[in-house]
Amino acid sequence: MLRSMTGFGHAERVALGYKIQIDLRSVNHRYSEIVVRMPREWQMFEDPLRKMIQQSVKRGRIDVFVTVEKEPDSAAQPAVNWPLVESWIAAADMLRERLGLPESESLKPRDLLLLPDILLQSEDRPEDIEKLRAELESCAQEAVEQLVVMRETEGRYLQQELAGRLMTVGELREAIVREAPEAVEHMRRKLRERIHELLEDTGKFDEQRFVMEVAILADRANIDEELARLSSHCQQFLALLDSDEPVGRKLDFLIQEMNREANTIGSKANLITITNLVVELKAELEKLREQVQNIE
Repeated sequence: MLRSMTGFGHAERVALGYKIQIDLRSVNHRYSEIVVRMPREWQMFEDPLRKMIQQSVKRGRIDVFVTVEKEPDSAAQPAVNWPLVESWIAAADMLRERLGLPESESLKPRDLLLLPDILLQSEDRPEDIEKLRAELESCAQEAVEQLVVMRETEGRYLQQELAGRLMTVGELREAIVREAPEAVEHMRRKLRERIHELLEDTGKFDEQRFVMEVAILADRANIDEELARLSSHCQQFLALLDSDEPVGRKLDFLIQEMNREANTIGSKANLITITNLVVELKAELEKLREQVQNIE
């Protein structure tokens, strides 16, 4: 299924007194680019978040906006950093024994509370950090799923549009195939007229030489190979429209090849009807190219 590179996803979560909101916006881009904007104190979660998005979105620029707000009615839930408390007490006891101080000089709870990092907020505890990370990733996953659904929905419309335009390309190619024999006959007539003009005074005309020269010119002006390659490119293009893999770059390459064949046909076939058909063909290929620029 084709996917557009344009989409939007949104999700919210409430966890441990925080309201988490994630918005994803994607636009077309030649490669994959993920730009994350989130509070500085939450940036430890940026890399896992980026990797998770990359698993679902292979191409395009994705702007990720992470908003975190403290719930107004949430009370702080401090916890004691017991390993740090025990290390401070052990250090204080060593000093007291070394200096011969009495037991009364031991660290008191009020003294410990004045030391840095003795109390942890709930989000500082390892188990709560893990819970916040899980909630953030769950929220992001929901937003990504919305984004993918939107990209797939637009991709279905793009698929129909591209298939219709590809049919027009095929019809123009068939019209050129029908005109190709006339291009050779037109060249033969023009060459005969020109030779008659040049030899009008002498009256000498070598019919056999003329036929040979026309054959050489006709071979140089032959567009059968270009038309065959154009048909092959159209078939490949149509097959890729049903692919489940990202095919935007492949489609873009095929359109470049189609344009190359169209240019060669236009330069070889010196016939106004074919020239006009080539102009229409290139215009249709340009419309295809514009649409393909937005496919993942």
